[in-house]
Amino acid sequence: MEIVAIVFFVIAIIFIARSIKVVPQQSAWVVERLGKYHATLVPGLNFLVPFVDRLAYRHSLKEIPLDVPSQVCITKDNTQLTVDGILYFQVTDPMRASYGASNYIIAITQLAQTTLRSVIGKMELDKTFEERNAINAAVVHALDEAALNWGVKVLRYEIKDLTPPAAILHSMQAQITAEREKRALIAASEGRRQEQINIATGEREAFIARSEGEKQAEINNAMGEAAAITAVAEATAGAIRQIAAAIREPGGEQAVQLKVAERAVDAYSQLAQKNNTMIVPGNMSEVSALIGTAMTLFNKGVPTK
Repeated sequence: MEIVAIVFFVIAIIFIARSIKVVPQQSAWVVERLGKYHATLVPGLNFLVPFVDRLAYRHSLKEIPLDVPSQVCITKDNTQLTVDGILYFQVTDPMRASYGASNYIIAITQLAQTTLRSVIGKMELDKTFEERNAINAAVVHALDEAALNWGVKVLRYEIKDLTPPAAILHSMQAQITAEREKRALIAASEGRRQEQINIATGEREAFIARSEGEKQAEINNAMGEAAAITAVAEATAGAIRQIAAAIREPGGEQAVQLKVAERAVDAYSQLAQKNNTMIVPGNMSEVSALIGTAMTLFNKGVPTK
């Protein structure tokens, strides 16, 4: 009886162990009943029918990184390029991931390699270094469409290395060096050009400043001369007004005539004294008339101005 009890106890433990399953978080277990898909167990406590149900597949629902092996690709300009990358995917449908492909990891890896060769084959070598984001996006798009039947979601693809042959690397390095030297020469010439522009601008501004100063000096001189001429003219006009007022007084006209006669006589006397030659007027009646007028005014007692 004790042996039978022990046997029944062992069988009960086996039944309990096979019927109770605890699924971890971010995991999905696929159950088959009599060889056919039955259910997908969610995280937590689950119950199975012993010897009828069995756990066929266990899937992690976490994001999984997958290293894509390096391969040689041919660019559009017939250059060999060694490329390797890393792929990130996630199981979204455990049932499809179990029965959609015999091994979805191998399928994704192979498809990633063939898609990468196709994308790079449409680009020239220089573009492959510039268009990494476009290459990654094209690979993800192609894989995502195909992976739907495998219950897998391709999240992103990143190229780790793009390695051209050694000869191409040497040529690229020489090209980069030449480009940098070219930029240095251009920068130096631009500096000299800017220096010449600055010098010319400074000289032009200095010339303008000097010309403006000379112009202002000439304006000031002209204004000074104009003011002097105006003052002289005003003084002369004042003197003329005074003379005219004196002439309009009684005896003023006779005084003017006497003064003119005196000046004429003095002028003739000065000419006679300063020159060895005797100068005689052509019309002696004019001289006698001046002398006569002067004597007449003097005898009348006309005052001279």
